[in-house]
Amino acid sequence: MNHSDSTRRQFIAQSALAASALCLGKSSQAADKKKPLFEISLAQWTINRELKSGKTDNLDFAKVAHDHGIFALEYVNQFFMKKATDEKYLAEMKKRAADHGVKSLIIMCDREGNIGNPDTAKRQQTVDNHRKWIDAAKFLGCHSIRVNAASAGTWDEQVKLAADGLAKLTELGAEQDINVIVENHGGLSSNADWLAEVIQAVNHDRCGTLPDFGNFRIKDGESYDSYRGIKKLMQWAKGVSVKDIVWDDKAKQSPLDYDRMLKIVLDTGFSGYCGIEHGGFEGLNASRKALEDARDRLS
Repeated sequence: MNHSDSTRRQFIAQSALAASALCLGKSSQAADKKKPLFEISLAQWTINRELKSGKTDNLDFAKVAHDHGIFALEYVNQFFMKKATDEKYLAEMKKRAADHGVKSLIIMCDREGNIGNPDTAKRQQTVDNHRKWIDAAKFLGCHSIRVNAASAGTWDEQVKLAADGLAKLTELGAEQDINVIVENHGGLSSNADWLAEVIQAVNHDRCGTLPDFGNFRIKDGESYDSYRGIKKLMQWAKGVSVKDIVWDDKAKQSPLDYDRMLKIVLDTGFSGYCGIEHGGFEGLNASRKALEDARDRLS
């Protein structure tokens, strides 16, 4: 072996060692960078006044989130109600999200009928009405649509009816790997015991909950304790909606204790997205900071 071959082999060996050291260094740095306890998203209802008035356009939602340091979106179908099957419009929504480096997570669906309607035909119609939102969610890259579990009748009757409608809708969602999640959103759905029974009756991995800290008012003079309700519903949670006002079980409200509530959320093993749904446009930065500060304290 001549001197040049020996030198070349020595250089190759040293280069390999250097590359290995560099990879180990990067791996060590990645390990040192602690994963946040949860991520933060923005629910579109937070800026509903601006969207309803036309001050902010639905297509600018991704920019609003990005400009306020939030990089995940939870849409509300009301703000693009007639565009669910408009491929060009949905493509523009998707492009705007990509352009601003934000993810699309959920479409919250309202005004499509009662999933637990006692009338069989109307209940099926409600299921059918949500098909287009499952398609839209899939196109946009969302993991779920959020629906309401409204029904009528006795406790047990409403459990049976809501579970029937949800089961049918969940099967449609499952075909496209889209979850169907239920928010505590008034009526019996704001009673965590009732909603838990419904989800258990459906008994499908694709049917879950979107627990909302502030939506435990069942009706005038009746509410469910928010902290107890969140604890009850978290085992099926695919996301969390953050409001800064909570309920006790005597129809009284009080400010959210961030640390207490988020500890309940995290103790279930949840590490997904907590969606801001309070504060309005003017208070967006403050809402985000309050959530970040609580996350830092709990880390």
